[in-house]
Amino acid sequence: MSAFEILLSLIAAALAAAISAVLIQATRPLLLRVALAKPNARSSHRVPTPQGAGIAVTAATLLAGGIVIALTGSPDLTIPFTVFASCLFIAVVGFVDDIRSLPVVPRLLLQAAAVAAVVFSAPDDLRLVPACPIWLERGLLLIAGLWFVNLVNFMDGLDLMTAAEAVPITVAVALLGSFGHVGAAPALIAAALCGALLGFAPFNRPVAKIFLGDVGSLPIGLLLGWCLLELALHQQFAAALLLPLYYLTDATVTLFRRMARREPFWAAHRSHFYQRATDNGFTVWRVVGEVFALNLVLALLAFASVGLNSLSADIALLLAGGLAVGWQLRRFSRRL
Repeated sequence: MSAFEILLSLIAAALAAAISAVLIQATRPLLLRVALAKPNARSSHRVPTPQGAGIAVTAATLLAGGIVIALTGSPDLTIPFTVFASCLFIAVVGFVDDIRSLPVVPRLLLQAAAVAAVVFSAPDDLRLVPACPIWLERGLLLIAGLWFVNLVNFMDGLDLMTAAEAVPITVAVALLGSFGHVGAAPALIAAALCGALLGFAPFNRPVAKIFLGDVGSLPIGLLLGWCLLELALHQQFAAALLLPLYYLTDATVTLFRRMARREPFWAAHRSHFYQRATDNGFTVWRVVGEVFALNLVLALLAFASVGLNSLSADIALLLAGGLAVGWQLRRFSRRL
């Protein structure tokens, strides 16, 4: 383990937290005027609340990560330009959608462009399945990446929910980076994103004073997806699946259920398991607390898969993670 890399991650996280908190304080009065989310039948909030804190979270992540990387002066520690640019691009798309809702098809095409830039920027010699044609592998990754970006957006429907999901993932990626199981740049950006979300958390705790908005959830999804892709490209497939398994399962099962019922699955709704939990008597604090605890368990399983480094262990750990997530979803589905 590199003590220097841990120190860099801690500096990036602390700097991002400070920048995020300061920017949220500075931009909230403006967002109250231009990006106010009004409650409706599908909302989890009851009073008009500004959205757009994702501007601060995204800016803090990229600024803190960029500053720390620049100060190290190491040629091996760089953020790929396509990742940086794609993150800014998808944040702009999200902000426009926050202010004036974009039609579904143009919105998806713009998101796909950002995801494609990240996916196709990966070196050709880094492959998930070498036997698979590269065009097919990258095409499937594009579809998976687009879904991941959107499911992070869909799941950002409750105070502190994104922090409860993303903080354990980013801490895990940063720690795995210190052990060399993921690149130094993704590990550092994960640490910066963790810090930025911690700076945002006091403003988003129930009852939230501000929301991330699409300007935050979309780039967060893109950055998390990139970090997990880098983990998978380092042959840690089980860990890359275990870390976001709750979000993946809740969003995907909900999508298929809505499609089976012939509902407009692209429209806003309150069908996710975490949303149904609040309807079933769970408090917001209890929901996000249980999701956070579940994600800590999933992170421990991910570390175990990396440490054991065997196919049989990966299968057993994925099964254990799936059972834990299934139990949580079933719990959310029942009335207290």
